[in-house]
This record gives sequence, structure tokens and C-alpha cells, in this order.
Amino acid sequence: MKFGDALLQRQRLSTRVVSFLMLTLLVGLSAIGATLYLSWQLEGGAAAINTAGSLRKQTYQLGLSMQEYATDRNPQLKQRILDERNTFSATLDLLQRGDPARPLYLPGDERVRQVFARIRQQYDSQIARWADDVLQGRRLPAWTDLRSDSDHFVAEVDHLVSLVEQYNERRTLLLRLSQLVLIAMAIAGCVAQIYLMFLLIFRPLERLQLGMQRMAQRDLTVRLPVETRDEFGELAEGFNRMADRLSESYATLEARVDDKTAALNGQNRELALLYGTAAWLNEPHAAQALCRGFIERMREWFQADAASVRVLDPAQQNAHLMVADHLPEVMLDAPQCRQINDCLCGAVVQQNSAVIHDFRKGAPASAARECEQQGFAQVTAFPIRARQEQTGYFNLYFQTPHQFTARELQLLDTLGHHLGNALENLRLAASERELAVTQERNLLAQGLHDSIAQGLSFLNLQVQMLEDSLKRDSLDEAREIVPLLHAGVQESYDDVRDLLLNFRSRLGEGDLNGALESTVAKFRRQSGLKVSFTSSGHGVPLPPDEQIQILFILQEALSNVRKHALGADQVTVTYVEGPDLLLSVHDNGPGFDPALLAERAERHVGLRIMQERAARVGATLHVESGCGVTVRLCLPEEQRHKIPRKDHV
Repeated sequence: MKFGDALLQRQRLSTRVVSFLMLTLLVGLSAIGATLYLSWQLEGGAAAINTAGSLRKQTYQLGLSMQEYATDRNPQLKQRILDERNTFSATLDLLQRGDPARPLYLPGDERVRQVFARIRQQYDSQIARWADDVLQGRRLPAWTDLRSDSDHFVAEVDHLVSLVEQYNERRTLLLRLSQLVLIAMAIAGCVAQIYLMFLLIFRPLERLQLGMQRMAQRDLTVRLPVETRDEFGELAEGFNRMADRLSESYATLEARVDDKTAALNGQNRELALLYGTAAWLNEPHAAQALCRGFIERMREWFQADAASVRVLDPAQQNAHLMVADHLPEVMLDAPQCRQINDCLCGAVVQQNSAVIHDFRKGAPASAARECEQQGFAQVTAFPIRARQEQTGYFNLYFQTPHQFTARELQLLDTLGHHLGNALENLRLAASERELAVTQERNLLAQGLHDSIAQGLSFLNLQVQMLEDSLKRDSLDEAREIVPLLHAGVQESYDDVRDLLLNFRSRLGEGDLNGALESTVAKFRRQSGLKVSFTSSGHGVPLPPDEQIQILFILQEALSNVRKHALGADQVTVTYVEGPDLLLSVHDNGPGFDPALLAERAERHVGLRIMQERAARVGATLHVESGCGVTVRLCLPEEQRHKIPRKDHV
């Protein structure tokens, strides 16, 4: 390998390109600088020629002025001679020192300097001496001598000009040569740059392009030669590594596709199991049916020989069998299978994680005897959790051991969570239904005790008074008691009917306005009073359990009008369903004493019941007296947006 190629291999592409460009720039600037210097010299020499040539004119002009002054001693001529002499001296001084600013200077040639020295000497010894003699009144030399000296001085000046012109001719030739060199350098630099770009960039790019074309044609045997250690060398190495990996990938592509397909199929089966099981657990089933469907899916999917689900007692000492699938009869009620401490599966409770027992690897004889006797070689237990608390476990029994993968263990753990949550939801639903029934019974008992019981107590007292009157044969007093008994019985009957209507009422979402209007119409028919009902607004409908509470409040308010608003002949019911829900019941009865109402508040059962119902839906209830009685229910907008509570009845 040549030294130049080796040098190129040790340098990066950017370094080589920049170095070559900087070298070209340096050579070009040097050549341009030399050209400028030659031009500057030529310009200075040309100015020196003009200045030196002016000495000839000044010589003859000074001689002529001295001749005129010799014949006419005019002071003006004397001043002119002085000025011309000074100009002559200044011109010689300028030629001697030069002027770089113009530029103007004599060439540094030795012959030029010698001739200029003779000119300076002749000027000082002849021309300047003549002028001094004339200015000082001395004798003027003869015209022939003056002319001879002037011609000789001018001849030296001509010689100087000739030498400077010859010097400029040589510099002009050098300038032309430098321009030719610049042209040659431009051509050579352009060719060199083209070659360098081809060598360093275009040829590697062409190789890479050909390699990519062959690669696109699925020729995976193509490799690029790595000739340099620059960026293209690294790119060629990367291309070769890519080709190697593609070759390896294509060689193993079919096998990897099969592996990926098998993995995807396995994941799809797991997702199908998870989705199907979750869908089954979310359907309304009894607990045993739920567990049976779950365990059948587990046994079939894992190809187990038997399966079971057990739930723990609150003390987590016993595990009660919930359902079993293909489990031998002898193991259904085996005492050691119920006791956590006596069964191998009990370890799942202490560890709170999956337990797998392979009897081929050994196990305590007392614990594994029953399972081994039934032909099982492997028993597994997986926890059932609800809200991170273990509530039981399910078992899979294998006659041929099953090797569980990490994904399968995670899947079984997730399914155990789903089963535990489903069982917990069933338990909570049952508790909720039981609580609802209890609350309904309490409300019924409260209504019976606080309304009908008081009426029956009044009737009992009147019956005792009637019995006493009859014993005393006081018929007039008995006749007065009988209407009271009739009125008490009628009132008790009305209370019972109102209670039955209240507890039988059921509403669908959005039916509240119609139900309120129906209740008002029924009250109008039963009471014979003038009752008006107005409704307005179209707010967000309330849930049915909250609507029934508002309906109960209206029924109780109208019942109180019938019972207590003596003398009232007009009732106004207003319902506004806007952002804030408002219900108002107003009668024109005599009203009540607020102090007396506060004193007897504990005995006003209807009012207390209305307040409790209002509190259940987050509303406020106000009872006001003034020109009658007004019962006003207000449910603010922020309370309407809350999630309905499950304890509403």
C-alpha cells in the first residue's frame, strides 16, 4: 500500500477533506499574494518612471529661468528659481525614499541605485551649484557649459528611466507567469478536488448503492470492502454487520415465526380464558353455580384430573368445600382436607401464594397419603383473594404432573382475584338486600307504631270509657263516645291505607313528575279540597330510590294537611326541577304555634319521618307557619351530582 493511501486511512474523511481544502486555499492565497505584490511593484515602478521623467523637464526649465535672470534681475524670477530648485530637490528626495502609499519607489536593483546616486551627485555638484551661484549674485556659467551639463544630467535621467522600465518589464513577465500559474493551479485544484471527491465520497457511495441494490434483490451474500477507517469505512462495517444479521435472521426466520405464532396462540388462549371466566363471574349466578363454572373452566383448560374450590372460615382454621369437579368421594368430606394445619394445601393460607406439591419429589406421608392413594401425582393450590384478603383457595389435581410456567401462575393468580371479588360481590349484595329489608321493616314498624298505635291507644281509652258508661247505664255519655270511636277507627283505617300506598310505590327513572301529579289528584279526590299542582323545569332525572323518597315526603305532607289543617279548603303544590330541585306544599289552614311544635317535636312522627327521608337524599326540609302552613323541600345542585347511596330504600 502506498504511503498516501496509508495516510488517508489514518485520517477521518472530514479531516482529509478539510486538510486538502485548506492546502488548496493556502496555495491559492500565496499565488494571489505574489500577484498582488508584483502588481504593487509595477505600479510603484511606473510612478517612479513618471517622477524621474519629470526631472528632465525641471532641468531645462531651471536652466531657462537662470538665463532669464542673468539678463533681467527681476526679483520674481529669483523667487521662481528658488521654487524650481526646491521642487527639483523634493523630486529627488521622493525618488530616493519612495512613497508606499501611492505607491512610488525605485526598484531595488543595484544598477538603478548606482545611476540614481550619480544623478544625485551631478545635481548637487552642477545643477544645485548653478542655482546657488545665480541666487547669490555670482557669475552665471556660459550657456554652452550649462547646456552641456544639462544634457549630460538628462542623459543620466534617461538611463535611470530605461533601467526602471526594464525592471518593470521583468516584473510584468513575472506577473503574467503568476497569472498562468494561477490558472494552472485552478485547473489542477479542480481536477484534484474532483478526484478526491470521487476517491473519498463518490466511489464509497457507489459501492454502498450497489450493495443496497443487491440487498434489495435478496442477495444476502453481498459485503462491502473496508478500505479506510473513516466514516465510510465505519458505514461499510455497519453494512456488513447488517448483512450478517439479516442472513442469520432469514436463516432462522421460519423457526422464530413459528415460535412467535405459538406464543401468540398461547396468549390468545390465555386471554380467551381470562375473558370468558371474567364474563362468567360477572353474570348473576348463585355462589355454588359461580364456583362450579369457574372450576370446570380451570380443569378443562389445564387438563387437570380433578378440581375443587374451598372457602375459609373467619378464623382461617378450616377450609369448607364449596364445589368439586371429578374429585373422589372419599376426599369430599375427608377431615384432613378441612383442617388447614392437617392438609398440604393449607400452606397456601400461610404463604398467601400458589403451592405446588409433586409427590414424586417427596412429601410428608400423613399429609399426602389420601391424595396419593387416589392416584394423584401432583396437587396444586391457588389463593382466592378479595380486596387483598385471602378468602379461600382452589385446587387442581393431576395424575400426570403439569409444569406451570410463570405466565400460567400469573394467570391463575389473576383468576383467583376475579373469583374472590365475584364471591365478595355476592356477599355484599346479599348484605345490602338484608340491610334494605331491615330498613324497610324498621320504617314500617316506625310508621305503625307512631301513627296507628296512637290511634289504637285512643280507641282503647274510648272503649274503656264506653264500657264504664254502659255499666253505669249512662246512655247519653255512651252516645257521645260512639262517634269518637267511629272517627278513630276511620282515622286508623286511613293511616293504614296511606302506609300501604307508601310502601307499595315504585318509580322508574324520570317518572317523578307524573307520580307527584297522580298523588295530588288522588288526595284531591279523597279529601274533597281544592288542590292545585304546578311543575316547571327539566333538570337531570333523579335515581328511582331518591325519587321515591320525595314522593313519600309529598304523601306525608298531604296526610298532615288532612289530619291537622282544620278549616283549610285550598292546598297548593309546586314542583320545580331545575339545577336545584324544589317541592313546596302550602295550605290555608290556621297554622300552628312554632313554640308548641318545638315542644312536641318528639311526638310529631310524620314530621320526623319527612326530615329523615330528606336527609337520605341530601335535601333540607323546612316547615313554616304564617297564613297557613308551608312545607318546603330543597335539594341543591351539588347534592344531585353525587353518586346515589346504596342504602336508600
